[in-house]
Amino acid sequence: VQLQASGGGLVQAGGSLRLSCAASGGTFSMYSVGWFRQAPGREREFVASITMHNRSTRYSASVKGRFTISRDNAESTVALEMNSLRPEDTAVYYCVADERYSPSNWYYWGQGTLVTVSS
Repeated sequence: VQLQASGGGLVQAGGSLRLSCAASGGTFSMYSVGWFRQAPGREREFVASITMHNRSTRYSASVKGRFTISRDNAESTVALEMNSLRPEDTAVYYCVADERYSPSNWYYWGQGTLVTVSS
């Protein structure tokens, strides 16, 4: 499956941004999907995920309560609604997909989209 992320940009602290990821080349409803991010000089980290069947969601502690992940199987898209953004949320955000329910190592990765939060 191919993944194409979009929606990154520059936003002030406290603002909101919505990322979207379009999938193609596979049966989207059969994949768990999620988001990772990588800040400059830091390791890539998990942000959020949503499973294929029961749409169970999981979030990192740093974004829980501020970010919301959702999916639209009819449109083969996954979105990440980001509210109350902080400068430490600045990173390249990657969407991911995997045929397993809750993978530890995600198989499919899209290209990143840059989110910059100014203070």
